[in-house]
Amino acid sequence: MDQVKHEFSDGKLTIDLSGHIDSNSAPQIEEEIAKIREENPAQSLVIDCETLEYISSAGLRVILRMKKAVPDTTLVNVSPEVYEIFEMTGFTEMMDVQKAYRVISVEGCEVIGQGANGKVYRIDPDTIVKVYLNPDALPEIHRERELARTAFVLGVPTAIPYDVVKIEGGGYGSVFELLNATSFAKLLINKEKDLDEVVRMSVDLLKIIHSTVVKPESMPDMKAVALNWADFLKDYLSADQYEKLHALVEAVPEDNHMMHGDYHIKNVMLQNGESLLIDMDTLCHGHPVFELASMFNAYVGYNETDHEIAMRFLGIPFETAVEFWKKSLHLYLDGADEKRMKEVEEKAMIIGYARIMRRTIRRNGLNTDAGRKEIENCRVHLAELLPKVDSLLF
Repeated sequence: MDQVKHEFSDGKLTIDLSGHIDSNSAPQIEEEIAKIREENPAQSLVIDCETLEYISSAGLRVILRMKKAVPDTTLVNVSPEVYEIFEMTGFTEMMDVQKAYRVISVEGCEVIGQGANGKVYRIDPDTIVKVYLNPDALPEIHRERELARTAFVLGVPTAIPYDVVKIEGGGYGSVFELLNATSFAKLLINKEKDLDEVVRMSVDLLKIIHSTVVKPESMPDMKAVALNWADFLKDYLSADQYEKLHALVEAVPEDNHMMHGDYHIKNVMLQNGESLLIDMDTLCHGHPVFELASMFNAYVGYNETDHEIAMRFLGIPFETAVEFWKKSLHLYLDGADEKRMKEVEEKAMIIGYARIMRRTIRRNGLNTDAGRKEIENCRVHLAELLPKVDSLLF
């Protein structure tokens, strides 16, 4: 019958339901489903409700009997109207019922931010959407929503996503309402704020983040991540260099203060005078040396072998990016002198270059001219820095 279609693959049976299911149609639909299940024994059952317009109590009983027959049953693409029926009758507490996602297009939209896991687009004056690079990113999206909620509750000014959408052409995104919000990068590019003022706002927010204590289990431990970076490089550094790098990271004490993990001018927006984080999938906890390392990379490290990357990634010239980093470090260290700044910078650089080197190798960098150039740049810096740095603490 037209109201029931199916697909079977690898033990999973997907049944598409459409139209109205009421007391008149329910018996025939149940009979058709029973026949399909008999011909396709399944360990899991997905009921796709994308074209289901209405379901009565008789239809609900059909769903309930399917759930009893196949405990691993999920309803997906449920319209808001039909979802309300499932919610009112308690089905959302008995089984996994997933709402349908509205579809939006980002074609022609301005890219206002970009990170390792996705791009942020402005889709209208009031709204932005973060589009994830991973086409199966729903678990990542829900994880980021939890991280953002945790940060918000703890008093860190964050933009909270209010909707999950499908992206035309594939993939998923998180939608944020940011009325009259402008990225720190755009403030600089458009000369709405001078560099010193943006640095001050950036460091002020960073200090709020770093003063926030979190439950260790609520966010990843950045020290553990950095140890993985060091271990990856065991085969690419000399034995002495690897042992020194690993020992330096291992000696960093546990720290439950929050870090952003990818803090730069395209991941912070100014809205009505308030600075807001818009990219929270990298939230973690740890010693601030790890945060400074990621900032060094964003403004300097990633751009050293190709200065044009700063313009493509941040929208500002390399020289401006370097100046922004230096001024940020100076302000973060409460006006430290050049000697103190250099000491802290060198500690951050060790972690930063280790991260870049690992990243480039993992992205097939050993087989490209640009990649080999970047890897060698990191190797030279690490060879210079590791012998003279005895601790990453400051």
